[in-house]
Amino acid sequence: MSYQPIENYGIIGDMHSVALVGKHGSIDWLCFPKFDSPSIFASLLDSNIGGHFKIMSLAEGVNEKQFYWPDTNVLVTRFLCDDGVGEVTDFMPIHNLNGKHGAHQIIRRVQVVRGEMEFVMECLPAFDYARAKHETHIAENGAIFKSDALTVALVTKQDLEKYKGGARSIFRLSEGESASFILHECEKDAICGPCLTEEQTEEHFQRTVRYWRKWLSQSEYTGRWREMVNRSALVLKLLTYRPTGAIVASPTTSLPEEIGGERNWDYRYTWIRDAAFTLYGLLRIGFTEEAADFMHWIEARANELEPDGSLQIMYSIDGDHTLTEETLDHLEGYKGSKPVRIGNGAYNQLQLDIYGELMDSVYLFNKYGSPISYDLWCQLRRMINWIADHWHLEDEGIWEVRGGKRHFVYSKLMAWVAVDRGLRLADKRSFPADRKKWLQTRDEIYEDIMAKGYSKNRKAFVQSYGSDSLDASNLIMPLVFFVSPTDRRMLNTLDAILQPVDKGGLTANSLVYRYNLKEYSDGLSGEEGTFNICTFWLVEAMTRAGRHDPKRLDEARLMFERMLGYANHLGLYSEETGSSGEALGNFPQAFTHLALISAAYNLDRALGEGE
Repeated sequence: MSYQPIENYGIIGDMHSVALVGKHGSIDWLCFPKFDSPSIFASLLDSNIGGHFKIMSLAEGVNEKQFYWPDTNVLVTRFLCDDGVGEVTDFMPIHNLNGKHGAHQIIRRVQVVRGEMEFVMECLPAFDYARAKHETHIAENGAIFKSDALTVALVTKQDLEKYKGGARSIFRLSEGESASFILHECEKDAICGPCLTEEQTEEHFQRTVRYWRKWLSQSEYTGRWREMVNRSALVLKLLTYRPTGAIVASPTTSLPEEIGGERNWDYRYTWIRDAAFTLYGLLRIGFTEEAADFMHWIEARANELEPDGSLQIMYSIDGDHTLTEETLDHLEGYKGSKPVRIGNGAYNQLQLDIYGELMDSVYLFNKYGSPISYDLWCQLRRMINWIADHWHLEDEGIWEVRGGKRHFVYSKLMAWVAVDRGLRLADKRSFPADRKKWLQTRDEIYEDIMAKGYSKNRKAFVQSYGSDSLDASNLIMPLVFFVSPTDRRMLNTLDAILQPVDKGGLTANSLVYRYNLKEYSDGLSGEEGTFNICTFWLVEAMTRAGRHDPKRLDEARLMFERMLGYANHLGLYSEETGSSGEALGNFPQAFTHLALISAAYNLDRALGEGE
């Protein structure tokens, strides 16, 4: 097998884990049964030994297409050729997810809708990132794959044979016929259970469709870009871990920011920053239940503050604090991009911005969701007091650089947001607070940023104190009401960022780099693509400035429409976009999709009805 482009994948999931399904009909990434479990299919990171679960047509000259069943996360992969048309419908049932064995399953239903076609199914698991041995047992109703830590069953009516440590079936279907393959977790001594009838498979399908449509019907967004906003909402829901309400940044690890480079990270965890922004995006369009679930997760983390009142930047989906980073040297990496990493060493970095993002999301939840408890407030007050005492420190910043700490402007900005939202929330709810100290701190941070974070030479807010380098994270300033979107300093910053990279800016045909690697060393080698969230931030900043400047508003709309054109065939985005429009980085990326929702919401409102 060769590597598929990252953008050739769709995802299915059950709010416990996610599988990546390629246009070629192969599941090439699945951590099972949870997002951060070891993988059982990982050919995305090593096409030779990673393991896969493939169903594809054996006909020559096949044209492959994918689409989602309308308003759901049920994925259809279609094979078109001279012999006919075949479809594989993939989904993970949502109902009855009570944590019992067998509850987590992938259903793959193959159908021929025209003509007659021959298919091959290969289920080649490679447990524990292809490190663990397993036994394969072919049974009457399928196959059992047993490793020391996990046993999974493949249930089917089709005849199976052992193949490369897995199971294979070659079968032919005529128009109107179907075959199903169901993969599920089971007890170590289990045998293959009875196959589902066609009626039972159809019932699973209908239940799953009804679940997603009922969930999506809560959306309050009815604007111009409803289809893309709905798809982004469905992605964010898939990236939510149902038992705890945690939201993973992405379901993958080590998909490269540069092919062949070292910028490969594990994103299967919950960053305070990403999750807080995601909550904001979902709240914007009416999904208050997810916001409430995440608040419960936040409250649990707030009860685990360090003795001094500080917070970690990221946690596991279950709330674990230690995310030790290691490399898997036996895997070659996507298209040879090494190292493959699991765990993330950034978990113990100092990133002061997380307090602002967290407090902003709590403030919004208290306003649009439900009032927070006094007990949570007590922990938040400790946290705000900590940031009031430590905002002046250098840190690693939002981009988790590995080139040393600095006085990053974005970090100072979000420290200001933390104190500001704390004051607003205290006043709104009449909570006890150290108002005098917080007011003084808020003003100090503001004046410090204006004095040291804005370069008169560059005529822009810059990346860090004493620097003349630009940073796209400063686009968020008007979004958090730090400055007016029409403040001359902000307009100058917009104009500076809008310049092409070779003229000192960060923009390439409407796509935005997070910073200029020729001006700033982040401690890593190689290059990277444009950052998708930064492009949507630019759209939103231009939108807000455009309320009083029609030209900027027109430009914001054009940028947004151009950016929509960089989504993959299913409306999904990775972290970055490469120079040829290809997807780079972990996929799909929560950060990108939440920024799309926010930009669409605000741009639609600025344009007004009927324009």
